[in-house]
Amino acid sequence: MELIRGVHNLYPRHRGCVATIGNFDGVHLGHQAVLKQTSEKARELELPATVITFEPQPQEFFRPEQAPPRLTRLREKMLALKPHAIDRLLCLDFNRYLANLTAQEFIDKIIVDGLQVRYLVVGDDFRFGKGRQGDFEMLVQAGKQYGFEVANTHSFTLGNERVSSTLIRQALWQGDLQHVKRLLGRPYSMCGRVAHGDKRGRTIGFPTANIYLHRQNTPILGVYAVQMNDVEQYPVNGVANIGTRPTVCGTRTLLEVHLFDFDKDIYGAHIEVSFVQKIRDEKRFESFDALKQQIHLDAQQARTILTGS
Repeated sequence: MELIRGVHNLYPRHRGCVATIGNFDGVHLGHQAVLKQTSEKARELELPATVITFEPQPQEFFRPEQAPPRLTRLREKMLALKPHAIDRLLCLDFNRYLANLTAQEFIDKIIVDGLQVRYLVVGDDFRFGKGRQGDFEMLVQAGKQYGFEVANTHSFTLGNERVSSTLIRQALWQGDLQHVKRLLGRPYSMCGRVAHGDKRGRTIGFPTANIYLHRQNTPILGVYAVQMNDVEQYPVNGVANIGTRPTVCGTRTLLEVHLFDFDKDIYGAHIEVSFVQKIRDEKRFESFDALKQQIHLDAQQARTILTGS
């Protein structure tokens, strides 16, 4: 899958495609249905399948303090898109310029001139352009004028629930990772580069791989049984804490993973951590010894969850 960063990096070879537009935060089952619709049409027309998305997401631009926690950063989103036959990801920088484009200008500059979209897949409630002036009907009319077809997507339900990023955030906050797995079609995970920490864990026999999350908010907090991928040919079991580490007066949200029966140097490696089951909320302990004792209990519980013994 080719990543195109910004309209200025579109070239003549990128013109002519089947496209869909959205945040695709989480790439959940509902998103996957849209991707399937897009990729199947692309194969039918023998054109590239293109996803158009935004960084930051519009809510993060307009209301950074009130924006919901991101389920997937761009790198994580790209990994989640890979299995779905998407050829190109056009990532538009959502800045003041893009926010001020009228709906007609967005159609002209992005859909027509930039990509020469032949077939566009969007939700019938999709809104775009300055002041959210553009809607599905405007796209249909533009398609008639410029020669592209517009197809709508329908809400994806699982049981009696509409699958959405909001529903997944709620389930994560409640610690219901099995429900999250059903909604995503895979375990919830986070990716990042392993960084050097303060090495406190080594002093108590629990060295950790530390991943700085680079997020304003995180949708998940607490202690979890986890599996780490991309460091071996198979997942490595472990226990993880995600939070600010109040016992040691931490202030920055950090993902710390202690891997069981693993002693390789993975500093600098890009890894993926899958969250299997929540063990407890993060809490402040009265002493470092009390924290050490709890970590032993957490690790024992995580081993039981992951191996059944």
